[in-house]
Amino acid sequence: MTGTAAVRAKREYTTALAATAAGAAALITAAGQTWATGTVEMAGPLAAAPVEVDGAAAAPGAAAMGWAGLAAVAALLATRGRARTVAGALLAVFGAGALVGVWSGTRASALNASAAEATTAQGDLGALHVAWGWPALAALGGAVLLAAGAAAALRGPGWPAMGSRYDRHGAPATTSQDGPADPADLWKSLDAGEDPTAEPAAGGGSAPDGGAPDNDDPDRDRARQAGAPAAQKEP
Repeated sequence: MTGTAAVRAKREYTTALAATAAGAAALITAAGQTWATGTVEMAGPLAAAPVEVDGAAAAPGAAAMGWAGLAAVAALLATRGRARTVAGALLAVFGAGALVGVWSGTRASALNASAAEATTAQGDLGALHVAWGWPALAALGGAVLLAAGAAAALRGPGWPAMGSRYDRHGAPATTSQDGPADPADLWKSLDAGEDPTAEPAAGGGSAPDGGAPDNDDPDRDRARQAGAPAAQKEP
């Protein structure tokens, strides 16, 4: 993935997470507000009794989809690949369910039934006044969840995953084969006056005391040319 594509994927991922959280918050907020108000005309000299219908009563599914959308934020963070595709599809289903719940809950018959359940007063229910702002906010939240879920299902596998940066650099560092691997060997090298961190010189050995290799012995050269073993030098 090129740098530009990675930046675009990260931007899409961040936008989808923010949209999911915002859509879920809109549904939860709208569900706690009053969607419709009215009165129940009481028989006799009794005054009319007020009645209110909140979003949780009118569209209980919308509030449930809002909480499910919040859980989907964690699912998008924790998944990758096909698992994220499945999470995105579920999120889209949550959004569609919220839209259906808002539509069915704001019909006149559904609101009247919710108002009748919300009051214990016995009488004739008058016309209800609907505060359409809150149902509209709930519908907007459902639409946002639907769009974010569709984007996650289609584009999610290419988005970054939590902890993916550790996958590239998570391999343990290999120890150098030139230096001693055992601490006991390390101490032995130090006692012998050797530097275990120094790299060996390329090609050929080194003299014990840092001098040049003992390759200039004339007796050794003459013995080698004669085919006889070289005499060892006296210390």
